[in-house]
Amino acid sequence: MQFLLLVYNDDTLLDAVPEREFDSRMKDCFDKADAMQRDGRLLQSQQLESVRKARSVRIRDGRTQVLDGPFAETKEVLAGFNLIEADSLDEAVRIASEFPWVQTGCIEVRPVRDMQAVRERVGA
Repeated sequence: MQFLLLVYNDDTLLDAVPEREFDSRMKDCFDKADAMQRDGRLLQSQQLESVRKARSVRIRDGRTQVLDGPFAETKEVLAGFNLIEADSLDEAVRIASEFPWVQTGCIEVRPVRDMQAVRERVGA
């Protein structure tokens, strides 16, 4: 089964992490990612730029609205993702709990829907 691990960070907490510790955490993440990729467990991962570079786009009543940054007011913002293979939701949660970013935000674990099954169901 595939799971998307959405990494959220609280910039206030993240900024409080000393640079050496941040670099150590990041290196550990890369080492873990490399090992998971070799094992076929990590399918894709990416970091996102700051929310200051983001735009939110909505269309309401035929009008397009573009806002700077994320729309929701929240301390924790989406910082990146990992697409993984895991045998169960419990295993995916265990994997997520091993990332250091759970200390400065949270990691949302979401099962990936089988889009091919949906395509077939709707006749697409």
